[in-house]
Amino acid sequence: QPQLVESGGGLVQPGGSLRLSCAASVAGLEFDMGPFAIGWFRQAPGKEREGAACIESSSFGGTKYVESVTGRSAISRADAKNTVYLQIDSLTPEDTGVYYCALATSDFCQVVGASGYRYWGQGTQVTVST
Repeated sequence: QPQLVESGGGLVQPGGSLRLSCAASVAGLEFDMGPFAIGWFRQAPGKEREGAACIESSSFGGTKYVESVTGRSAISRADAKNTVYLQIDSLTPEDTGVYYCALATSDFCQVVGASGYRYWGQGTQVTVST
Protein backbone atom coordinates (compact mmCIF):
# COMPACT_ATOMS: atom_id res chain seq x y z
CA GLN A 1 0.00 0.00 0.00
CA PRO A 2 1.26 3.52 -0.68
CA GLN A 3 2.84 5.54 2.07
CA LEU A 4 2.16 9.25 1.98
CA VAL A 5 4.59 11.74 3.45
CA GLU A 6 3.84 15.39 4.12
CA SER A 7 6.48 18.06 4.45
CA GLY A 8 6.77 21.83 4.59
CA GLY A 9 5.20 22.53 7.94
CA GLY A 10 6.77 24.74 10.55
CA LEU A 11 6.43 27.90 12.56
CA VAL A 12 5.11 30.87 10.62
CA GLN A 13 4.19 34.37 11.68
CA PRO A 14 0.63 35.57 11.14
CA GLY A 15 0.24 36.87 7.63
CA GLY A 16 2.86 34.53 6.29
CA SER A 17 2.61 31.70 3.80
CA LEU A 18 3.44 28.03 3.64
CA ARG A 19 3.62 25.47 0.90
CA LEU A 20 3.00 21.94 2.04
CA SER A 21 4.04 18.96 -0.04
CA CYS A 22 2.70 15.45 -0.26
CA ALA A 23 4.52 12.57 -1.89
CA ALA A 24 3.83 8.86 -1.96
CA SER A 25 5.92 5.72 -2.20
CA VAL A 26 5.53 1.98 -2.17
CA ALA A 27 8.41 -0.21 -1.04
CA GLY A 28 10.75 2.73 -1.37
CA LEU A 29 9.72 3.54 -4.92
CA GLU A 30 7.66 6.50 -6.04
CA PHE A 31 3.95 5.83 -6.23
CA ASP A 32 2.09 7.51 -9.05
CA MET A 33 -0.65 9.57 -7.46
CA GLY A 34 -1.85 10.85 -10.83
CA PRO A 35 -4.84 8.51 -11.18
CA PHE A 36 -6.18 9.43 -7.76
CA ALA A 37 -7.71 12.43 -6.11
CA ILE A 38 -5.72 13.87 -3.22
CA GLY A 39 -7.08 15.70 -0.24
CA TRP A 40 -5.52 17.92 2.39
CA PHE A 41 -6.99 17.83 5.86
CA ARG A 42 -6.04 19.55 9.08
CA GLN A 43 -6.63 19.06 12.75
CA ALA A 44 -6.39 21.97 15.13
CA PRO A 45 -5.57 21.35 18.80
CA GLY A 46 -8.61 20.01 20.60
CA LYS A 47 -10.70 19.89 17.44
CA GLU A 48 -11.77 17.26 14.98
CA ARG A 49 -9.97 16.78 11.73
CA GLU A 50 -11.49 18.76 8.89
CA GLY A 51 -10.98 19.00 5.19
CA ALA A 52 -9.11 21.93 3.69
CA ALA A 53 -8.76 21.29 -0.03
CA CYS A 54 -8.70 18.53 -2.58
CA ILE A 55 -7.69 18.01 -6.18
CA GLU A 56 -9.07 15.51 -8.64
CA SER A 57 -6.92 13.05 -10.51
CA SER A 58 -4.59 14.32 -13.21
CA SER A 59 -7.17 13.39 -15.84
CA PHE A 60 -9.65 15.91 -14.44
CA GLY A 61 -7.74 18.35 -12.25
CA GLY A 62 -10.68 20.03 -10.56
CA THR A 63 -10.13 21.56 -7.14
CA LYS A 64 -12.29 22.20 -4.10
CA TYR A 65 -11.71 24.26 -0.98
CA VAL A 66 -13.44 24.74 2.30
CA GLU A 67 -14.68 28.21 3.04
CA SER A 68 -12.05 28.95 5.66
CA VAL A 69 -9.21 28.72 3.12
CA THR A 70 -11.01 29.81 -0.03
CA GLY A 71 -9.31 32.70 -1.72
CA ARG A 72 -6.02 32.32 0.09
CA SER A 73 -4.97 28.81 -0.74
CA ALA A 74 -4.13 26.75 -3.80
CA ILE A 75 -3.83 23.01 -4.22
CA SER A 76 -1.86 21.78 -7.20
CA ARG A 77 -0.12 18.80 -8.70
CA ALA A 78 3.38 18.49 -10.07
CA ASP A 79 3.02 15.24 -11.90
CA ALA A 80 6.64 15.20 -13.00
CA LYS A 81 7.63 15.25 -9.35
CA ASN A 82 4.72 13.06 -8.29
CA THR A 83 3.90 15.62 -5.63
CA VAL A 84 0.77 17.46 -4.55
CA TYR A 85 1.11 20.88 -2.98
CA LEU A 86 -1.04 23.01 -0.74
CA GLN A 87 -0.14 26.67 -0.61
CA ILE A 88 -1.81 28.74 2.09
CA ASP A 89 -1.35 32.49 2.33
CA SER A 90 -2.39 35.07 4.89
CA LEU A 91 -2.01 32.54 7.66
CA THR A 92 -3.69 33.18 10.99
CA PRO A 93 -3.38 31.39 14.33
CA GLU A 94 -6.60 29.59 13.43
CA ASP A 95 -4.64 27.76 10.73
CA THR A 96 -2.49 26.10 13.36
CA GLY A 97 -2.73 22.34 13.37
CA VAL A 98 -1.46 19.12 11.91
CA TYR A 99 -1.94 18.93 8.17
CA TYR A 100 -2.49 15.57 6.52
CA CYS A 101 -2.67 14.52 2.92
CA ALA A 102 -4.82 11.60 1.89
CA LEU A 103 -5.20 9.55 -1.28
CA ALA A 104 -8.70 8.90 -2.50
CA THR A 105 -9.90 5.74 -4.13
CA SER A 106 -11.25 7.51 -7.20
CA ASP A 107 -10.68 10.39 -9.61
CA PHE A 108 -12.97 12.69 -7.68
CA CYS A 109 -12.82 14.18 -4.23
CA GLN A 110 -14.69 16.01 -1.54
CA VAL A 111 -13.53 18.30 1.22
CA VAL A 112 -16.42 17.66 3.59
CA GLY A 113 -15.70 14.46 5.45
CA ALA A 114 -13.02 11.84 5.00
CA SER A 115 -15.15 9.34 3.13
CA GLY A 116 -13.41 7.98 0.08
CA TYR A 117 -9.89 8.58 1.31
CA ARG A 118 -8.07 5.35 1.90
CA TYR A 119 -4.44 6.20 2.59
CA TRP A 120 -3.18 8.89 4.92
CA GLY A 121 0.11 10.45 5.76
CA GLN A 122 1.45 11.01 9.26
CA GLY A 123 0.94 14.74 9.10
CA THR A 124 3.07 17.84 9.30
CA GLN A 125 2.72 20.44 12.05
CA VAL A 126 1.87 24.00 11.12
CA THR A 127 2.07 26.60 13.85
CA VAL A 128 1.08 30.19 13.19
CA SER A 129 2.28 32.41 15.98
CA THR A 130 4.36 35.44 16.82
